[in-house]
Amino acid sequence: MNMQAILKQAQAMQKDMMKAKEEIDNKEFIGESSLVKVTVKGTKELIKVEISADTLDSDDIEALQDMIVVAINDANKKIDDLTEKKLGKYSNIPGLF
Repeated sequence: MNMQAILKQAQAMQKDMMKAKEEIDNKEFIGESSLVKVTVKGTKELIKVEISADTLDSDDIEALQDMIVVAINDANKKIDDLTEKKLGKYSNIPGLF
């Protein structure tokens, strides 16, 4: 394979990677725990927190805080999973990440 063909292949791969990353960045992920639902962009920017409990009293605040953490971490894990699925095939190429 000549050098020009290798460079062309690398450019095509880079374009595919950028497209996949853009798709992930623009997608919204929802993380959930029992009383909390969060929406996070693929950039891991928190967009929305929804609390779905009408009967929440002040004693439940600490539990609610823990549930928010769980929901956000759930959404972030979904982002990481999709990133690995779409971009993992490129991880063995030195210098790309």
